[in-house]
Amino acid sequence: MLTRILTGMVLIPVVVALVWFGPPILLAPIAAMVAVLALIEFFRLAESSGLHPYRNWVVFITLAIFASQYVAGQRRGMIALNWNGAEFASFDHIFSLDVVLIVFLLGMAALMLASRRALQEGLGTVGASSAALLFIALPFSYLVRLDEMGDQGRQLVLFTLALVWAGDIIAYFVGKGFGRAKMAPLLSPKKTWEGAAGNLVASLAVGYAFARWMQVDQVNMLLVAAAANIAGQMGDLLESSYKRGAAVKDSGGLLPGHGGMLDRIDALILAAPVVWVLARWIEN
Repeated sequence: MLTRILTGMVLIPVVVALVWFGPPILLAPIAAMVAVLALIEFFRLAESSGLHPYRNWVVFITLAIFASQYVAGQRRGMIALNWNGAEFASFDHIFSLDVVLIVFLLGMAALMLASRRALQEGLGTVGASSAALLFIALPFSYLVRLDEMGDQGRQLVLFTLALVWAGDIIAYFVGKGFGRAKMAPLLSPKKTWEGAAGNLVASLAVGYAFARWMQVDQVNMLLVAAAANIAGQMGDLLESSYKRGAAVKDSGGLLPGHGGMLDRIDALILAAPVVWVLARWIEN
């Protein structure tokens, strides 16, 4: 626990400073690097389960996704850098998320057709490669889009991080002190419904605090916090299922006391796109 606390005391201020003071052109590649580190751990879990994803292709498309999300959120900035309307429209189309995903699909098809792997591995290879992209890289990339949501973008990124962090901390102590009813014993034996309730309450408290800070409707912010919390807890359990399938406790050992990068961002992966979607809906 001491190691976990010390690691958090170092990482949290660094992340908060990056989000609040760092320019988007810095946040996007750092988020992409975090995603790649999480993917590398996911690949190890997949291979421990007998699956063999196309590592290099997934990483390449992941970087393209983050570039696409950055370009989508930087339309005004790109135009300010002497891009005229026609030039930017063409550039934006080339780097659109639709194009990137179609390239991923076609590339996967080409790799499969050209592969010398055993036919029995085909379905598992496609499944593991697609899961890496769709359950880790793509949803996590919406942190970049959140950062570009107008004047409140950085606040929304901090809100997403804070609700996940607060939920994890309170869930741990509530579950340890009062947890009785097992939530998902096959996936994560230590998780309890009491801990999950504490997790939700902590996220709602964060939602209330950020609503006051951002001067937005409190009910809307509480709804976003609740939905993001539920998605985050689903992401946590989903990652536990990966580890159970690979028969390991942690996805890696990169972060002392926290396990691997995937262990650290598992809840954030699904919480980020939920906050982005709901924030856009409320904004409109």
